[in-house]
Amino acid sequence: MNFIEVQTKQHKKEFNDFAARLYKDNPYWIRPLNKDIEIVFDETKNPLFKQTGGKNSEIKAQAIRWLLQNNRGETVGRIAAFINPKTVLQDNEQPIGGAGFFECINDEKVAFALFDKAKKWLQERGMEAMDAPINFGERNQWWGVLIDGFDKPPNYQMGYHFEYYKDFFEKWGFQEYFQQFTYGREMYDVSERLQKIANRVMTREGYSFSHINKKNIDKHAEDFREVYNASWGNHAGVAKLTAEDSKALLKQMKPILEEDLVWFAYFEGKAIGFYVMLPELNQLFKHLNGKFGIWQKLQFLWHKMQKKNNKVFGVLFGVSPEFQRKGVELGMVVAYQKERKKYLNKKTSYQYNYIEFNWIGSFNTNMVKLCESLEAKKVKRHATYRYLFDRTKPFERMKEIN
Repeated sequence: MNFIEVQTKQHKKEFNDFAARLYKDNPYWIRPLNKDIEIVFDETKNPLFKQTGGKNSEIKAQAIRWLLQNNRGETVGRIAAFINPKTVLQDNEQPIGGAGFFECINDEKVAFALFDKAKKWLQERGMEAMDAPINFGERNQWWGVLIDGFDKPPNYQMGYHFEYYKDFFEKWGFQEYFQQFTYGREMYDVSERLQKIANRVMTREGYSFSHINKKNIDKHAEDFREVYNASWGNHAGVAKLTAEDSKALLKQMKPILEEDLVWFAYFEGKAIGFYVMLPELNQLFKHLNGKFGIWQKLQFLWHKMQKKNNKVFGVLFGVSPEFQRKGVELGMVVAYQKERKKYLNKKTSYQYNYIEFNWIGSFNTNMVKLCESLEAKKVKRHATYRYLFDRTKPFERMKEIN
């Protein structure tokens, strides 16, 4: 077998086409947009490449990817390895690198060769552990291997995988660091009990709830950053957002963002919570075969105008710690629910009737309880694995946050 570092235009094409061939007979897999994959590895478009390790400024962002081919020159696997300077030493007992974008034929030797390649590259750069499969970027994209929910299509920028991948990871020696749950529910009203809890905070002096206004995207980006860093930025493996990061994230979302799907909670004018939902775009992108040129954009707009997607997915949920367990989360859910009713009461066509809450970490007991209180059911599970290079070191799962 022969490893080829992905460098040329043809290599990049094969990196994406290999996955399409691998899943061609699977009715649930949806091909990601090629551009969404390529942005991750583009030094001019992925802001992570400009980052350093702060106090550990000698740690630079690095990423590499390979194709693995057999003796006949046929691609049998692919993998990427990377070092994220923002998280490599954050709350870790050892420097941790990552591997991701793993795809492989059903052959254990091929899978193990791919894992070995990523491990060797990371070891040569001073890493002492490897998380996989993860993204070279934010956690809400391309993170985790699917371990349950194989009869459901993936949400936008989430992975769909074969059942045998889990065995490959675990047999090679990876240990489960945490799971990510996807919860789903029809968009009926929350229970009367929960509405009463939400109404108490919604009518309390100083509290307000409003959806995003695209004309004020920079202001909302700063609101988002403040809440994100307060609610998520101190957790292991999660990097705090800079002002540049949050602006880039919201501007990236802006073309697909619908104002009534993104909500903020405020106390005395200060942002204390956000609830970000997006149209589930894979229901539209599945028609485009990974491309997004002029013709595909026209197709996308046509399908969008036909209102062919009925699902939204919750991308991010956050509440500043001092305002947690006060009903703020429910307040944002009910605020959206009331906005949705305006459309229904006017008998205006409203296309969304199902929501999936994406990326609920098994370590986040508050969010798990919230989803279950909303009568949402687990519909998919992904796993994030960790491998310690020193096999004598004790392994610990991700600590729960409360």
